[in-house]
Amino acid sequence: MTKEQIIEWLLEGDVSIQYQVWRDLIGIEKKKLQDKIAIEGWGNKFLSKRNSNGHWGDRFYQPKWISTHYTLLDLRNINLPTKNKIVKETISFVFKNEKADDGGIRLGPSTSEHSDVCVNGMFLNYASYFNSPEKELQSIIDSILAEIMPDGGFNCRTTRSGAKHSSLHSTISVLEGFTEFQKAGYTYRKKEIAEALRTGVEFILMHRLFLSDRTGLLIHKNFLKLTYPCRWYYDILRAMDYFQYAGIHWDERMSDAMSYLKSKQNKDGTWNVQASHSGQVHFVMEKAGKPSRWNTLRMLRILKHFKVE
Repeated sequence: MTKEQIIEWLLEGDVSIQYQVWRDLIGIEKKKLQDKIAIEGWGNKFLSKRNSNGHWGDRFYQPKWISTHYTLLDLRNINLPTKNKIVKETISFVFKNEKADDGGIRLGPSTSEHSDVCVNGMFLNYASYFNSPEKELQSIIDSILAEIMPDGGFNCRTTRSGAKHSSLHSTISVLEGFTEFQKAGYTYRKKEIAEALRTGVEFILMHRLFLSDRTGLLIHKNFLKLTYPCRWYYDILRAMDYFQYAGIHWDERMSDAMSYLKSKQNKDGTWNVQASHSGQVHFVMEKAGKPSRWNTLRMLRILKHFKVE
């Protein structure tokens, strides 16, 4: 397919895909199209799964992919309108009922003392996107910044097993959260967040996105799998899409990852979902092993941002 034909194919997808194609690839903001996300397709399906007690799934973090937490992350990623009342009510409910002693968001009733920095990053991402009051987010920021590691990144295991090296999984989630906090126009601990963003990006680039900084070998084969939704897992497509969203300039240390991503393009110009993360889901957006509108959209906006043919 030509690029024009790929765009046409993308525009045949869910309304949430259509909206992001118009905004990110064509350069036209269609707010009326975004409004439809709440009443059509995937967005409407997600919203319809909410229980009468205010949660999705059983509670905030259980069961994993159908929990309130991951459903809110899905709704943020499909670009549900930021003023959606159902989501704002849910986030407010979580603030009131799920705070840990360290100011972050606890994963369940038995984990009241420490929160999880990876989950805090994801929570900050969608809470900022949906314009939560800045004052309510301050303790989340404090909790995350208290866990920055000497190598500039983050690792959710620091409060459990005493990790000494940052994790790409945790770091990308925190970077996404801090960047969304910035984009929302909040100013709390602005300089410290900017520095944490700088060191976190450098931590990923130091690893050329997927290689050990000590041996130069592949850290984990799953970092090269093009999945969607990403959930809490790190992969190089997620990292490159974050870089374009954050407006980060090209760095030579991205070249290995970019070459690999380009090599996974199908002959028709699309990219597949290579795998999915196991676990119960509300519904399947795209089947693994098939051409993916999500991954094709993400790759095309990466190539556009970095001006790569």
